[in-house]
Amino acid sequence: MGKQRVVITGMGAVTPLGTGLDLYWDGLLRGRSGVRRITHLDAEKYSSQIAGEVPDFNPEQYMDKKELRRTAKFTQFGLAAAEMAVKDADLDLDALDRDRCGVILGCGVGGIDATQDTCKIFEEKGPGRISPFFVPMMISNMVSGQTAIRFGFKGVNYTVVTACASGTNGVGEAFHRIQRGDVDLILTGGTEASITGVGLGGFCSMKALSLRNDQPERASRPFDRDRDGFVIGEGAGVLVLESLEHARRRGARIYAEVLGYGATCDAYHMTAPDPEGNGAARAMEMAIREAGLDPCDINYINAHGTSTDLNDKTETMAIKRVFGDYAYRVAISSTKSMTGHLLGAAGGIEAIAAAKSVQEDRVAPTINYENQDPECDLDYVPNHSRELRVNYAISNTFGFGGHNAVILLGKPGDRG
Repeated sequence: MGKQRVVITGMGAVTPLGTGLDLYWDGLLRGRSGVRRITHLDAEKYSSQIAGEVPDFNPEQYMDKKELRRTAKFTQFGLAAAEMAVKDADLDLDALDRDRCGVILGCGVGGIDATQDTCKIFEEKGPGRISPFFVPMMISNMVSGQTAIRFGFKGVNYTVVTACASGTNGVGEAFHRIQRGDVDLILTGGTEASITGVGLGGFCSMKALSLRNDQPERASRPFDRDRDGFVIGEGAGVLVLESLEHARRRGARIYAEVLGYGATCDAYHMTAPDPEGNGAARAMEMAIREAGLDPCDINYINAHGTSTDLNDKTETMAIKRVFGDYAYRVAISSTKSMTGHLLGAAGGIEAIAAAKSVQEDRVAPTINYENQDPECDLDYVPNHSRELRVNYAISNTFGFGGHNAVILLGKPGDRG
């Protein structure tokens, strides 16, 4: 069997711009910010008091109360996004060979809400009062396990944990599994729910977050000279990937084709990127090479673009390293300017944004771009969405630990 072509046929999103694919994509194109003052907890004692919270999520629409009590929030987000993706793909579960259907999701942190709550119970009431569901609520792999249980998918199943690169690594790994014929279909993407006291406090202590508390909607400003840190976000993005043959057999609608994947490590520092951008550049080059393309074929880059000083400079440097003079002609945007940074879920929702750009020939803006940084001097699609022929798009995500992950998407067409 030769390499299988892999396509995206369904997508589901739980985001700070709203729950559902249409709300998410419409919010991006309108340049609407989903960043607000935090409501999940009393944030007055934290240096950063803003976040991209999901505003409209009702988990009871996706699971019963018994299941709800036994799942952490990141799993709830993931299950909801998976339900939406399956529905969007118009999958007939009874017609699938579920031994050849799998789940590969990404999550950076896991059930930090369950861990925080259980630690309090332990300290106040002792070990005898710890819930028997604590461990399965906490562990990151449970979202993939629960999703497989929900749909009866008995093929490959695991969760990728590579910090903020998790979601993109999940999509890339799913792509390769289907490409080599291991399975026909995989639910993939990422999920995260880290806006808790401990999660917020940890990032505040690292001095990684924006302190623009009086202007939440303007706080996430990737590539702008006055950026001062990222904004923590939450949510999930799940995609249905399947072989082109499988999709055609069932008459599926196709958003985009997955053509390339690159994954590297900086091997440099726990949290800081390689100052030369070498690892990020190599990941982009790997994805482009696997797709059989040249850098000048790429029309759009959904950037990692966190709104931190180091990330945005080094990502710009990496893009210049890969694209040369063409770097100044490729459209680049960071949708984190509107959603904040969803950590392990970022790659999921950003893969969706890239796929929609390929499908609709429209690219989302980088909002809050007001003052050019001399070290970030490319075309970041400032403040307004743009109509643009997008034959090929890449999505970048980079994570603590030096993880770099890139996927490349294209219009589904005849490629031999």
